[in-house]
Amino acid sequence: MLQVKNVDAGYGDIQVLWDVSFHVAAKEFVVLVGANGAGKTTTMKTISSLIHPTKGEILFEDQRLDQLPPYRLTEVGVAHVPEGRQLFPEMTIKENLELGSLTPRAKAKRKETLEWVLGLFPRLKERQKQLAGTMSGGEQQMCAIARGLMSLPKMILFDEPSLGLSPLLTQEIFRLAQEIHREGLTILMVEQNVKQSLAICDRAYVLENGRIVLEGKGKELLENEEVKQAFLGI
Repeated sequence: MLQVKNVDAGYGDIQVLWDVSFHVAAKEFVVLVGANGAGKTTTMKTISSLIHPTKGEILFEDQRLDQLPPYRLTEVGVAHVPEGRQLFPEMTIKENLELGSLTPRAKAKRKETLEWVLGLFPRLKERQKQLAGTMSGGEQQMCAIARGLMSLPKMILFDEPSLGLSPLLTQEIFRLAQEIHREGLTILMVEQNVKQSLAICDRAYVLENGRIVLEGKGKELLENEEVKQAFLGI
């Protein structure tokens, strides 16, 4: 479904990604892990056309994402839940969710999708009229994920969904990611929480200094000595 092929990318004269290649099959749950500064968020921004690669190409169902403007991604079926949530704090939860369904296809099914999304996130259903900026960090993350789902994506990108959350809320976000995956969505997640993310994904890639250095099934990488030493302190 998604193919990242030999991508170099960065910011101006600063190169961050070096010959990055990986793929995500339809209905897979794939995780990209790595330390701070490894290039995880840069990878997500490049997939979403917020950064243009200086080499390589990015294909989604054989369409070149790297040749599309960012706003077109929701039209082809890709939703990006960005690092830091990026909600509109002075708008209500419901208004933030409705902004996720502006493409013609999503807008036509907005009522049904909203009902489905609020079923997944009962806490948001109780607080639809609350201003997004007054919610806790965990609730804001739920709202950001729900907004992404409102576009009826084929694939959803999660960029550091557990960042800044308590251990309890982190577990809840990972549980919700698994539930969304069971609904049939393809997921690509970037995460610093290596242990929990590898435990729930189908496959994973390890990014180090802007390069893919390891790949394999999530639970197999959990037992990899290099991963244990580098990320788990074992």
